[in-house]
Amino acid sequence: MESNSNDSSVSFVKIPTIKFTKLFINGEFVDAVSGKTFETIDPRTGEMIAKVAEGDKEDVDLAVKAARQAFDHGPWPRLPGSARARIMMKFPDLIEENVEELAVLDTIDAGKLFSMGKAVDIPFAAKVLRYYAGAADKIHGEVLKMSREFHAYTLREPIGVAGLIIPWNFPTGMFMWKVSPALAAGCTMVVKPAEQTPLSALYYAHLAKLAGIPDGVLNVINGYGATAGAAITSHVDVDAVSFTGSTEVGRKVMQAAATSNLKVVSLELGGKSPLIIFDDADVDMAAQLAIFGTLFNKGEVCVASSRVYVQEGIYDKLVNKLVEKAKAWVVGDPFDPKVQQGPQIDKKQFDKILSYIEHGKREGATLLTGGKPLDGKGYYIEPTIFSEIKEEMLIAKDEIFGPVLGLAKFKTVEEAIKRANSTRYGLAAGIVTKDINVANTVSRSIRAGNIWINCYAALDNDCPFGGYKMSGFGSSLGLEALDIFLKVKSVVTPLFNTPWL
Repeated sequence: MESNSNDSSVSFVKIPTIKFTKLFINGEFVDAVSGKTFETIDPRTGEMIAKVAEGDKEDVDLAVKAARQAFDHGPWPRLPGSARARIMMKFPDLIEENVEELAVLDTIDAGKLFSMGKAVDIPFAAKVLRYYAGAADKIHGEVLKMSREFHAYTLREPIGVAGLIIPWNFPTGMFMWKVSPALAAGCTMVVKPAEQTPLSALYYAHLAKLAGIPDGVLNVINGYGATAGAAITSHVDVDAVSFTGSTEVGRKVMQAAATSNLKVVSLELGGKSPLIIFDDADVDMAAQLAIFGTLFNKGEVCVASSRVYVQEGIYDKLVNKLVEKAKAWVVGDPFDPKVQQGPQIDKKQFDKILSYIEHGKREGATLLTGGKPLDGKGYYIEPTIFSEIKEEMLIAKDEIFGPVLGLAKFKTVEEAIKRANSTRYGLAAGIVTKDINVANTVSRSIRAGNIWINCYAALDNDCPFGGYKMSGFGSSLGLEALDIFLKVKSVVTPLFNTPWL
């Protein structure tokens, strides 16, 4: 493992003044009712970036009231889809005009690579907005062929006020994955970004207003999950909640939805995704996929390929390649264009990852490389590879959400399928093989919502993303992402002007 300087005195990009730190309610930036603030921390240094308004139940009440007023009496749900699309199309143009500043915010707030944010994350967010703007005028029901003498059709109408709860690992991507289909459907919304990463969400709220999205349609409440998040999920005037985060919190979201007003829920939760590499695989490609799948975004990825199963014929060769690549992986300041891995999101996550590494050692897995924090400021951890993992080990069962890869050897296709499915999660899986029959058999046998063959984490606007089992339910991306924000209404009338009983 190589390391570049993680000293914040090394300057690669000018950090702008933080412009937006308040709550965004009904088209205005406002202080929290309580006047409270909290610190958002730069994971490169562990030091404060800014103090941000801390919203709680009273602020959520105000935001929901604004969203409800905008839904019940405002223009947004009543606009033709083409009119919503025209406004939505202005939003990504503004994002692209401000791409550098937005990428900076996600780098200092989340430790994300600046180069990746500027070239990939922010442009993809603009693409997502344009995709759903294009869908806004294509939402329609169907005419039904009834078995009796009736004319009937369905309408697909916006569900109402949506609560959107965003995780910290992809603050831009997850914001747009949720906001874009909600806007296209004609919903109004209250967005709660993760307390670790509020800055870009507030900037997007500012750009939404500039684009012409009416006041009250998009509201942003910074705050903590136990207060602001809980207030959204239990609010009786919120009609749907879309949550991305841990399975533990996902349970609480469902409970709050059930005990309040039985609101609709979509959950994208944890993962412990297997990458299965067969003997006929190209070893160099397989090693690159395994490293990318685990270390991308410093392992803070719900689909991280943290369980790598390798068929015995190429196991030793592949292990050597992986160790070589991990040792060459560059960790350091995410503004440095040479760096491949920045800091973990915060001290809590940093300590959690290190504790799992210790668990791996105690449970008998073999540490091949890494396993230590970097010296100096910030929350940097070496890329870490264990071999000889077993399904009962914590490092094989739990979502670590860090740069930790576990290796195991298998003999047969049947063994690979069994071990891949030996998890409570079902978000994603990867298969590396040249045999189409093996690829087909394994892809149909693994219980996961996203299967990648000879690629990994290949996401696109058109491709629905969601999980099985304790990885949740509902879809992001694709036209399926609209479903949570729409209700189907059936309209029936007699064909003839005669009594129908």
